Amino acid sequence: MKCCLITGLSLLCTHIYAQQADSAKVNHLKEVRVQGKKTGIVNSSASPAQVIGGEALQRLNSFSVADALRYFSGIQLKDYGGVGGLKTVNVRSLGSNHTTVFYDGVQMGNAQNGQVDLGRFSLDNMEEVSLYNGQKSEILQPAKAFSSASSIYMRSRQPQLAGDEMSQVRWSLKGGSFGLINPSVLYDQKITNHTALSLSTEWVKANGEYRFRYTNGVYDTTARRNNTDINAFRAELGFAGVLKDSSSWSAKVYAYSSERGLPGAIVANRFDYHQRQWDRNFFIQGHFQSNENKTYAWMVNAKYANDYLRYLDPDFVTLDGFQDNRFRQQEIYLSGASRYFISPGWGVSLSADYQWNGLDANLYRFTYPTRHTVLAALASEFKLNDFSFQASLLGTFVFDRVKVYSSAGDKQEFSPTLMATYHPFGSKKLMFRAFYKNIFRLPTFNDLYYTFIGNALLRPEFTDQYNLGFTYTLKPANVALVSFALQADAYYNEVKDKIVAVPSANLYRWTMYNIGKVAVKGVETNIQTVWRIAQNLVVNASISYTFQQARDVTDGEIYPFNIPYVPVHSGSFVCSLDWKRLEFNYSYIYSGYRYNQLSTANNAVYNYMQPWYTHDAGLGYGIKISGRPVKMNLEVNNIFNQDREMIANFPMPRRFYRFKISFTI
Repeated sequence: MKCCLITGLSLLCTHIYAQQADSAKVNHLKEVRVQGKKTGIVNSSASPAQVIGGEALQRLNSFSVADALRYFSGIQLKDYGGVGGLKTVNVRSLGSNHTTVFYDGVQMGNAQNGQVDLGRFSLDNMEEVSLYNGQKSEILQPAKAFSSASSIYMRSRQPQLAGDEMSQVRWSLKGGSFGLINPSVLYDQKITNHTALSLSTEWVKANGEYRFRYTNGVYDTTARRNNTDINAFRAELGFAGVLKDSSSWSAKVYAYSSERGLPGAIVANRFDYHQRQWDRNFFIQGHFQSNENKTYAWMVNAKYANDYLRYLDPDFVTLDGFQDNRFRQQEIYLSGASRYFISPGWGVSLSADYQWNGLDANLYRFTYPTRHTVLAALASEFKLNDFSFQASLLGTFVFDRVKVYSSAGDKQEFSPTLMATYHPFGSKKLMFRAFYKNIFRLPTFNDLYYTFIGNALLRPEFTDQYNLGFTYTLKPANVALVSFALQADAYYNEVKDKIVAVPSANLYRWTMYNIGKVAVKGVETNIQTVWRIAQNLVVNASISYTFQQARDVTDGEIYPFNIPYVPVHSGSFVCSLDWKRLEFNYSYIYSGYRYNQLSTANNAVYNYMQPWYTHDAGLGYGIKISGRPVKMNLEVNNIFNQDREMIANFPMPRRFYRFKISFTI
């Protein structure tokens, strides 16, 4: 019966419906010049959406995509320190595994541990980064886009060649504290008037060492963080084009290789660690979308990924020698979606995805799991005057298989979503919105099958999300204030059998456990403004704030403090000034107190973590040499040299510096 249902939905996928196109689609003119999108608040989205793109993204004092996400409200960044440290995000206290990452419209997966390390995606090759709570308020999108509590979309930089220009090369060099050397090259080549390729390469090398303050309750000392080096290389080759009927296509080959030290927890006066990790990541993906303006539209995605991870711990001796674990993970992903306008205000869509994941390892008594996942989503959107309604139903069918021992078995679930918007009095400036979303996620391979740690009986998570908010935008005329945008949302999330993963002695070994029920209440606000103070002076300023309570409410007992690593108060302020060729950027990020374990009134003091904040500033200057642009930047991060920890016993760097110079020919 399951197979018949899945097959039927897949066949219907080529005949049915939708209303809007995937926003990851790239619009090309004849010169293959990509048009930039709005940055800031998306006023038409039924779900809270935050976007940083174009020049604003490049000007942040950020080294990777993970660093840029710090400026979004509702985000808790988990950063374990150093240039090469693991960096993941947690949105609205639901955990990083509830956040799906898309790169150029295609999902990034990791069935082994569910963690997509956003630190390996450089901003040099990124055009736009956006965050959606719930899901995108679009119905023509892969079924995977319906399957998570939040989504991060990364859109890579596309060729920007105009007129008779056939090629372009941009050379960049970054350097600074921690022995950082980071050269990169971007090369664009026009193949035809409608097709171009882009090649991006980058090398990152750093020793990662920095000083930090250590207090053990008896004395304070200043120590140096070690085993934080990284040597990584990334290469991406992308093709993009548009057909005569305005259909678009893209293809990408991605390769990443790194060796890094794993900085351990600073506990019991231990400062030296020797664990090493090697990563090899490769994928090839393709995307095609028909003309979105027609009554019927469709899109397909395909991807193959091959990942290798090696972990060496010379401090842990087994019967066969040092612990030397090696994992090989493969993934095949296929997706199809179609949309049909029944009437100008009513669209229907159907999408179906198939994903295969396999994991191999040299561990003793390893189960060698494979997972087949089929996702099918039926969605519809109806617009009537100032109202918009959207509903979707996602079917998830999972089949786990292992070569030895026991698997977690098969799972099937149906997850509904309802979304609505209202523009009162026909105003396009003010919009109210609301959504409800039910979603579930399976434990990862590590959660279920990791030798001696995994538990095949670990329960999956079930989540209910509720959101109510509004957006307001204003563009006054003939005043210094060019634009103003306000976004505010109140939300409530309830998670049953929440899976919590916390690091133990190092970043490689984790401990997983279930919390029976977690209730998350919060409020997010964002304000974005643009000012023209004088003819040559433009100021962009934005501020965000999040209030959040995430409590364990299992069996009716409410813990008095938030679950681990969720601050009650957090926020950011970003300001940039442009005066002629000079740029100045300033940012402030604040995270309030939080706890590193579930706390009661009796032990809260032992689990308490102090608030932290950073002040960062940057200065940029652009000139032209022989008609070619040259740009220089200098960054100062953590200006006031604050000692801080995002994760307990993993100290972050004090004040550090970076410089960058780029030259385009």
